[in-house]
Amino acid sequence: MENRTEGFPTIPRSADESWTEKGKRIFVSLGVVAVVMGNNYKPPAAYHQPKYEPKYEPEIPACSKNTTKNWCLEDSEYPAYEVVYELDKHYEAVVALYKNVVAETANSVDTLTKLVDETYLCPSATSYVQPLRAVNTKGKWRVIINKVESYGIKYDQHARIEECEADAAGKACPLVPTCYESKCLQKSIYHRFLVYDPTDYYFPFAIETFKLPASCACFVGAFSL
Repeated sequence: MENRTEGFPTIPRSADESWTEKGKRIFVSLGVVAVVMGNNYKPPAAYHQPKYEPKYEPEIPACSKNTTKNWCLEDSEYPAYEVVYELDKHYEAVVALYKNVVAETANSVDTLTKLVDETYLCPSATSYVQPLRAVNTKGKWRVIINKVESYGIKYDQHARIEECEADAAGKACPLVPTCYESKCLQKSIYHRFLVYDPTDYYFPFAIETFKLPASCACFVGAFSL
């Protein structure tokens, strides 16, 4: 009996050959197949890790041209798609950071959003804002994680802003008697925000510090007649 394999040489064998001889015949047959396949074999192309090229945000964002402040409340170039993609990708780690901001930053995240009646010795304007970009304490513009959602979590970060009116800073406090030396002063506070940094490939999120106007204080000095 002959064992025929279509497309390959036929190797005859007798009916009473031993299992050792059968093993040799199988080994020879496989060798013939390997040689035939080897003639047409083409190794796969070498794999090259794609080079990561971060999308750098501009040093001075376009939104800054429409304001004199160190933050933007409107931003036509806000990278919402990229931010949400990275939030989904790093869900657990980002949630931990966000909880830290909530716990450690007073009146900032998901807390105060409405003005209450307050008495001021100096004329000022107060509001609760959600900045999309702002300048940090190192003088760098940063993308603030705001008004986006990932896996049912809405990322909203608020800040209370109080600024002296333009004609009040440096002037005498209007509600203080003139017999006292007084002056309206702009006070600031250091505020923490969760930010997005696209240049960090491994984890593009961090908590950074920002200096924001917090109150228009009245400094009262010595009494004089």
